[in-house]
Formats: sequence, C-alpha cells, structure tokens
Amino acid sequence: MQRILLKLSGEALAGEKRTGFDEETVRGVALQVKQLVDEGIQVGIVIGGGNFWRGRSSENIDRTKADQIGMLATVMNCIYVSEIFRCVGMMTSILTPFACGSFTKLFSKDRANKYFAKGMVVFFAGGTGHPYFSTDTGVVLRAIEVDADVILLAKSIDGVYDDDPCRNPAAKKYDEVTIEEVIAKNLQVVDMTASILARDNRMPMWVFGLNEENSIVNAVKGKFNGTKVTV
Repeated sequence: MQRILLKLSGEALAGEKRTGFDEETVRGVALQVKQLVDEGIQVGIVIGGGNFWRGRSSENIDRTKADQIGMLATVMNCIYVSEIFRCVGMMTSILTPFACGSFTKLFSKDRANKYFAKGMVVFFAGGTGHPYFSTDTGVVLRAIEVDADVILLAKSIDGVYDDDPCRNPAAKKYDEVTIEEVIAKNLQVVDMTASILARDNRMPMWVFGLNEENSIVNAVKGKFNGTKVTV
C-alpha cells in the first residue's frame, strides 16, 4: 500500500465534547499518521465539518448557503489539524477547489502528486466545491483523482452494521461487505452518490473506529478490526 486517503469525521475529532476540537484526540491521529509517513506511505486527508456545522438540519437557511458554510467548516478543520501535524514534525499542505486567499492552494492532481512526492501530508478541504455534494462524495472523488489505493473511513463507530448499533444493540457488524450490498441495503457507509462513485471506479473503503488505540496504523498494517467495503 503506497497511498491512502483518510477520512476523519469532525465529530470524532471533537471527542466527547461533540463540537470544536479535542487536541489530545487530534494529536493522537497526528502521531499515527507520522508513523505511516515515516515508513514511506503517502497520506491524503479529508475532514468533515460536523463538529462545527450541521446546516442541512435547518429549514431556515437556503441549502446552497448551508452547504457553503459546511465547506468553510472543513477548511477550518484542515487548517487546525494540519498545524497539529506540523507540531509533531510533518510537512503539510491544504488544497481546496476554490480560492481562499493565502490560506490554501487550489487543488489539481499534478499539485497533489508533487506534494505527495515531497513526503507531505495533503489535506483536501472544501469538499467538491459545489453544493448538494457531501464530504463523502468529496473523499471518493479525490481518492479516484489521486489514484489512492484505499479510502480509510475513521468514524465514531467501529464498522458497518445492518442497523444503527446506537439504537439497536442486536445490530450485526459486517467484517466485509461489497459496495453493491451497501447500495442495495442503503447501509450508509457513505451517502448514495459517493457509494455509486466508489462502485463505478472500483475504490475500496475500510471503515473503523477512530477511538480504538492505534486504529489508523493497525488498519494499514493489516490488524484490522472494522469493516472492509470491497468492489
């Protein structure tokens, strides 16, 4: 495995607070990623914005504007997390699909590949740059564009279940499931647009709990305790 794209949920980075950041959690992620980078693995990162913004639940804000606020929340998250990464000794860059002044650089595949070749962790912020597309779609799109080997989905739950495990204690966890089954049963690993994009471009996804000790490193090294979504 040479290149991975890691998706972090904003809520997971907030820890028990469920909003903002938990610096200890973020630093733990940074140290794991540094271990991978030091071993020569190229790492791209997409971060959701749910620790700051859940605009789609509001009936009072235009959907386009709500999604634009969500895109900016992901930019804030990437700026913060990339600085924690720098503090533990990594080089980083943040790419966005729209101009953010001097805060970020515009995304292109060539630019991302140049940064990967330099050993930098590349943050892909701002989703697709368009409303009506989630960060789920953004992570699958970027993974396909930069030829990632796999998408690692680090979530607040430890895999894919046939029902919501928070509501149903008897929910069954999958060790492995095909993307076709995910789509047919609407298992909501990622949203439907992202699922179909992953299926059509044969992009595998591994889902696991961020809060498990060394979960990111273990996933890459084969000590995997989550769910593999195969294509």
